[in-house]
Amino acid sequence: MKKYIAILAVIISFIGFTSMQAGQGEFKFEKETHDFGKIPAGTPVSYNFKFSNTGSEPIIISNVVPTCGCSVAEFTKTPIKPGETGTIKVTYNAAAKAPFTKSFTVQSNTKTPVKTLYIKGIVE
Repeated sequence: MKKYIAILAVIISFIGFTSMQAGQGEFKFEKETHDFGKIPAGTPVSYNFKFSNTGSEPIIISNVVPTCGCSVAEFTKTPIKPGETGTIKVTYNAAAKAPFTKSFTVQSNTKTPVKTLYIKGIVE
C-alpha cells in the first residue's frame, strides 16, 4: 500500500510540475547581436533590441545587467502580454579606441529565464 501511495505521489508531482512549465512567456528577438561597425571615440551609441512575446503568459523583465560600467540598459518595465512587443535599449560609451564586444544579461520570468544580448564594433 505504501508503494502504491508513493508512486501516485510521484505521478501527481510530475503532472503538477509539467503543467506549471507549460504556460510561460517566451522571447522572440528580431536579432540578438548588433554590430555598430566603426564608431567615433567619445560618442555614446545606442541600439534598441526589439522582441515579441511568443508564449502564452505575460513576460516580466526583472533586470538587464551589462558586463561593464561602460554600458547601460533600459527596458520595458510593464508586463508584455502574449503577441505584444517590447524593447531593450542598450547604450555603450565609446571612450577607448579599440574593438569591443559587450554583453547584456536579461533576467525574466520566461521559459528561458536568462538570455544574453550582444553588441560589438570598433571605436576609432
